[in-house]
Amino acid sequence: MPFSKFSDYLALTKPRVTLMVLITMMFGFYLGAQGEMNWLLLVHALFGTALVAGGTSALNQYLERDLDAKMQRTKNRPLPTGRLTPNSALAFGVLVSIYGLAHLLLFVNLLTALLAALTLASYIFLYTPLKTRSAISTVVGAVPGALPPMGGWAAARGELGIEAWVLFAILFIWQLPHFLAIAWIYREDYARGGFPMLPVVDPEGGSVGRQILTNCLALLPVSLLPTLVGMAGSTYFFGALGLSLIFFLYGVGVIVYRSNLSAQRLMRMSLLYLPALLGLMAFDKTPF
Repeated sequence: MPFSKFSDYLALTKPRVTLMVLITMMFGFYLGAQGEMNWLLLVHALFGTALVAGGTSALNQYLERDLDAKMQRTKNRPLPTGRLTPNSALAFGVLVSIYGLAHLLLFVNLLTALLAALTLASYIFLYTPLKTRSAISTVVGAVPGALPPMGGWAAARGELGIEAWVLFAILFIWQLPHFLAIAWIYREDYARGGFPMLPVVDPEGGSVGRQILTNCLALLPVSLLPTLVGMAGSTYFFGALGLSLIFFLYGVGVIVYRSNLSAQRLMRMSLLYLPALLGLMAFDKTPF
């Protein structure tokens, strides 16, 4: 296969999104691991998850290829430019997803495979069609985005406890201000593509700012739950409190200024916040 063609198939998998999925999944695995780390199991879990995540992204691009062609940020993707055919992208997405699910089932466990299947199904059959119909799609899309750390926990434990749901809650709430900031920055592009994101239907930004601020505020107590349920210690508690207060202040900036610059600052802060929070949680993990 020519390198250019390989690059196009790789682009279908949205490598940066897949990398974020793998990072959160890996943290979920580490936090759920008891005793010594099973590194081989982690490798199998990451490999299968990467395939499902990449396949899901490919299927999403297949379904949105005509809309992607209308937007500046996506018009150069392999399908809008014709570098790949829709049928080849569809086949690639289906095959890679099936292989990833089979790998998780055979080499990890049934629960992890089911969570990966739920991630794929909710992203493709709920979130993707809703994106052109309602601004509520951002909330729906946060569900598959919050499942990878649960998948990591399930891979390590073979079960889901309250700790896994705490990880889900943190990821779910974090995504809302993160994606609303992105949607604010690219609201004109989303409007061209026919995506009624909240910043598109609320061009003045009042509702957008309130939603961002509400979720940043909600993240404050939720981010402290790992200590309260015994997953992490006091170092995490105070570190998470400080990080979440800073994140909240960046959210305040959006509602005060309602500008691209304030949204960009919040978006960048969100990309620093999550790995810092998870890293602190892993550092101060309470032994089981």
